[in-house]
Amino acid sequence: MVEKIITLENVSLVDFLGPDNQNIRQLAAAFPGSKIISRGNEIKIQGQTPVIARINEILSSLIEHYHQYGQITDKVVSEYVSAADDEQQERIIATSSPADVIVFGAKGGVIKAKTPNQQRLVDSVLKNDLTFALGPAGTGKTYISVALAVRALKNKEVKKIIISRPVVEAGESLGFLPGDMKEKVDPYLRPIYDALEDMIPAEKLKFYQDNKIIEIAPLAYMRGRTLNNAFVLLDEAQNTTPSQLKMFLTRMGPSAKVMVNGDRSQIDLPTKQKSGLLQALDILKDVRGIGFVEMSAEDVVRHRLVKEIVYAYDRFDATQQKEQANRPVREYRPYQKNNDRPDRHPDARPENNGTASLPVNHEQQL
Repeated sequence: MVEKIITLENVSLVDFLGPDNQNIRQLAAAFPGSKIISRGNEIKIQGQTPVIARINEILSSLIEHYHQYGQITDKVVSEYVSAADDEQQERIIATSSPADVIVFGAKGGVIKAKTPNQQRLVDSVLKNDLTFALGPAGTGKTYISVALAVRALKNKEVKKIIISRPVVEAGESLGFLPGDMKEKVDPYLRPIYDALEDMIPAEKLKFYQDNKIIEIAPLAYMRGRTLNNAFVLLDEAQNTTPSQLKMFLTRMGPSAKVMVNGDRSQIDLPTKQKSGLLQALDILKDVRGIGFVEMSAEDVVRHRLVKEIVYAYDRFDATQQKEQANRPVREYRPYQKNNDRPDRHPDARPENNGTASLPVNHEQQL
C-alpha cells in the first residue's frame, strides 16, 4: 500500500472539507479500496498507486475549483468524481485503440483523419506548438482541430481548451441581436459547439464550461491575457485584422498549443481592410517551429457536391484572374499645351466647335 500526503495552502478548511469533513468522506466512499484521512491542513491518501493517482487528480481539481469559487459542495465533489471515472474509461479504450484514432465521440464513434492532408494536420500539431491550417470549406479544419484539443485535455496534456473566433458577419448585416453577450455571440460560435457536442457528452460539456475548463469566446476577449497550459484554437482567422491576429499570437504562453484556421476564399472583412491571416502567412513563413498545412478540395468530407462547388469556384477565380492579367492597360498621356504638340501649328487657334483653324495669311487680309 502506497501513501501520499497533500498539504492544503491558503484554503479555508471548513469551506473546502465541508461540514464534519463530508466532502472528504464522500470522496473516500467513491474509492472503497483506499483510505483518505484529513488532519488539519493535510490530507493523507493510502491505497494502490493507480487509485492514489486518480484521487490526487480529483483533489487537485477541487483545489483549483476552490481558489476560483471559494467553496466546495457535495455536488461539486460528485461532478469531479464522475468526470474522473469517464476519463479513466476513455483512457482504457484509447490504450487499446488504433494509433490513428484522435478521440472517441460522445456516442462511441471514432474520430480520426480521413484524408492525407488531415493526417498531415494531426502530425503538424503534435510536432509544433503553433500550426496554421488553411483550406476551403468542408475540409475538416475546425472539426479536426477541436478533436485534437479534446484529446489533449483528456490526456492531461493541457488544463483547459480555449476556442475563439472573430465576430464578423458573412457579407450581410444582421442588425441588433437581443440578449446578453453570450446570446449575442453564440450564433457566430455555433460550429464550435456542434463539434464539441459530437465529442463530449452534454452533461460533461456543461461541467467543463461551468468550470472554465472549456472556454469559447469572441477574439476581442483574448486581449491582455496570457494563454498557458491550454490548447488554443482560433477559427475563421481570415476575418481577423493584422492587429487582431498579432494580438492573438502574442498571447501564447510557454506551455500552450495553438492552432490558427482560415480560408483565403471566404474573407468577410470590409473591401479595403487587409486580412491579418494573409499578412501573417507572409511574415511568419520562414519562422522555425511553426507548421503550415494547406488543404484543398480533395480533403472535403461533406456532401460530394461541396467538392464540386469548391472546384467550380476555383475555376471561376482562375478565369477572372487570367482575364484581369490579359486586359490591355490604357496608356497614360499627360496633358499638353498646343505649342508643345508637334502636330499643331503654333498659330492654330481653337474654333467654337473645338477644332483648330488653319493659320491666318496676313498678306491676303491686307
